[in-house]
Amino acid sequence: MSGSDDYGLGSVVWRWGMERYANWGGNSGIAAYEIGADSITIRFGDGWNYLYTEDRAGAANINRMKALARGGRGLNAFINTRVKKLYSRKFR
Repeated sequence: MSGSDDYGLGSVVWRWGMERYANWGGNSGIAAYEIGADSITIRFGDGWNYLYTEDRAGAANINRMKALARGGRGLNAFINTRVKKLYSRKFR
């Protein structure tokens, strides 16, 4: 792996530790997520990652995002309507 924390999977590069988003609705732009103690990182199909933290988005929103991510449905809509601009960091 030459020291990289990423590995290729199809056309999307996944970070170690990320879970594939189930996307039961079939129309989400979300590819994967990683849950932290007080945060969640969302990876979109375009390769951008967004880190959402309790400090910036609020504990209730982060907990809801974690539940939606685990359930595989509704996370993209929740982000677009409740926390879209409340991310702490955007990165590739």
